Amino acid sequence: MSSRWATAALATVALTAFGAAAGLALTANGGTIAYATTPASVGAVNPRAVPLGDGYVSTSPKVGYVDSCVTSFGSAGGAFAVGPWVNQTAKTWDSTAKVAVSGKVSWPNATWSVTTKGSARVIDTNDLPHDHTTGVFPVGASDPAANYDRNPNSIAPQSYAWSLALSPKAAAKPNCLPMGTIGVLNDGVVLYNALDGEGRDAVAHEVLDLCAGPPDMSSTYHHHDIPPCILSTATGSSTLVGYARDGYGIYVERDTAGNLLTNTALDACHGRTSRVLWNGKEQSVYHYDATLEYPYTLGCFHGTPIGGR
Repeated sequence: MSSRWATAALATVALTAFGAAAGLALTANGGTIAYATTPASVGAVNPRAVPLGDGYVSTSPKVGYVDSCVTSFGSAGGAFAVGPWVNQTAKTWDSTAKVAVSGKVSWPNATWSVTTKGSARVIDTNDLPHDHTTGVFPVGASDPAANYDRNPNSIAPQSYAWSLALSPKAAAKPNCLPMGTIGVLNDGVVLYNALDGEGRDAVAHEVLDLCAGPPDMSSTYHHHDIPPCILSTATGSSTLVGYARDGYGIYVERDTAGNLLTNTALDACHGRTSRVLWNGKEQSVYHYDATLEYPYTLGCFHGTPIGGR
C-alpha cells in the first residue's frame, strides 16, 4: 500500500463520481467509503483531461473500478494537497501538467531475472529499477513536489521470489486486489493497484518521480500504472510489460493509430483475450492491458494470485 505520513490531510472529503449527470455521489467520512454504483462510459482518452478515478472502488468486479479487498480507508496515506492538475469540478486530471519528484538516482545493485522451471515462471527481483533512475526520496523541502506530497519515505532493496504458472487458469470467480503488490513490471519494480492510502486515484493525486514511482512506508518502490519510461519503449501493437500475481501477462496494446485501449474494450478485471506473444509464440490468451485511464492496469485478479506480500 502506498501509505505515508502527511503533515496535513483532508479529514472529510466530498466527492462526485464521474456519473454526476446521473446523480451519483460519493462521500468519504471517518475513513469509510460509500461507493458510487455505475461508472461513466469513457471513449478516447485525452491525456490533458483523464477521467478522475476517485470513488471508483467496489466490493465486486465492475468495469472501470478497483475490486478492492480493503473497503475502509483512512484520511492520510497520500498527497496532503490536491494539485492544480486535478480539476475537481470536471472530475478530470491533466497528466501533462502534473509535477514530478526531482532527482535522477541510479541503482547499480538492482537485480532482475525471469526464468522458466518446468511449468513455472520464476521471477526474482530486489525491486530496484535496473533500467531507469528514480527521484530523490524523501522529498526535499525545496522540491516543488513538497507543496503537494511530502513523501518522507526512502527507497531500499526488497526481496521477491515468485513462482507463477506458465499457463495460468481462470479462477472460479475473480479475486479482489490487495493494497500492496499485485504484480511486477519489466523494470524490476513491483506494481500496486490504482488506490492510494485514502482510497483515491493514486496516479492522479500522488506526486511521483519521472518514472511514476514512489516508495511507501516499508521503503518499497512501486508503480500504480504502466509508467512513461515503459510506455515509451512499448511502441508496437502488443508488448509484454509485466506479470500479475496470478500469472497472467500485463501488456501494452495499441491500435493502428498508436493509441492505448480504453476501459470499453476490457472486462471487469481490466483484461481481454487477444493474440499476443506469450511463452515464445503468438497465441490467443487472456491478459491484462494498460490504459491511460483508471484503474490503469488491473481491476481484479482473473486468476488465483500467489500468496506472499
